[in-house]
Amino acid sequence: MSSFQFGHFGYICERAALTICPLVGTDLGVMPTCYSRNVQLGSQIIFQPATCFVHIAALAMTLIMLFHVRSKYTAVGRKEIVLFFYLYMFVELLAIFLDSAIIPTAHQVYPWFAAVYAGALGALYWCILINGFVGFQFHEDGTPMSLWFLRLSCLAIWGICFFIAIATFKGFVSFSFTKPIGLFITYLMFPAVCVLIYVVSQLVLVIRTLDDRWVIGDIIFGTAFYVVGCVLLFAFSVKICDAVSHYIDGVFFFTLCMLLAVMMVYKYWDSITKEDLEFSVGSKQAVWEVKDPLLPAGSEYAMEDDQQSQFRGAGGSLIFGGGGNTMYAPSIQYSQHQGAYGNGHNGGYNNGLY
Repeated sequence: MSSFQFGHFGYICERAALTICPLVGTDLGVMPTCYSRNVQLGSQIIFQPATCFVHIAALAMTLIMLFHVRSKYTAVGRKEIVLFFYLYMFVELLAIFLDSAIIPTAHQVYPWFAAVYAGALGALYWCILINGFVGFQFHEDGTPMSLWFLRLSCLAIWGICFFIAIATFKGFVSFSFTKPIGLFITYLMFPAVCVLIYVVSQLVLVIRTLDDRWVIGDIIFGTAFYVVGCVLLFAFSVKICDAVSHYIDGVFFFTLCMLLAVMMVYKYWDSITKEDLEFSVGSKQAVWEVKDPLLPAGSEYAMEDDQQSQFRGAGGSLIFGGGGNTMYAPSIQYSQHQGAYGNGHNGGYNNGLY
């Protein structure tokens, strides 16, 4: 087996069946030492069947995450993180056709699809990198400037990675598949740098601006899944493949760990964003329970039970502290006194003078 050399895929492709391995190194590519078994469905041979199931599960889980993200109408960075999940779905969809060899590696369109995949992978990691700075509010999220900067920059990164990949596969300009240094940088090093910057930026964001430190656990778990997936792919893929009789290999665990890492990205974003209920719009109306602190707990208010009203008896008033009789008693007594005084005075006055 080859030793590791910077800019060469020999060491990596001998241990991991990457989608670009049939297109680099030699005219026939680099064959992995051990890879998972294939299955035959009719006249079609499917490679990496277990990995394909993980790709399909990733598409389903991403749809669920997208549904929940889009339901948080007023959350910070909602539209930006949605683009990340769309790109992840696109990458997983391409991986189904490339990993399973539904598009045969010997077909003339395979290099073009592999180049599109390499470009989409670079755009995906660039998108998560930019999303890492949305929380710092250098520019207001959700605005046309923020969204179009993210979209155009992702498109530019996709174009650069796509050109480097297809130029390496086809030998355009000064690129060569025997020395794919540019592809090595864009396909392997660039994603690792983006992940590192994203993790550091989110740790700074949480420590400096948030009171809740529990979300650091989401960052740690997501980073752990990413690192474990890379280690299983590049270091232990052959051992795993031999141990389970070629049923699965490191690509299966790498794809699964990437799915878990993306799920932790969603979990982290959901934990640090709050829905503004005053301005949220949803199809389901919120149920608000209004409790009167002046009523006894667990009791139902009914008119026939109102024995404390100032109009119903001698109960205490909520405003004056007295009941109806207390409130109106001075007026009643004054009327009675005035009537008695008037009768006595008038009677005495009339009788006395006339």
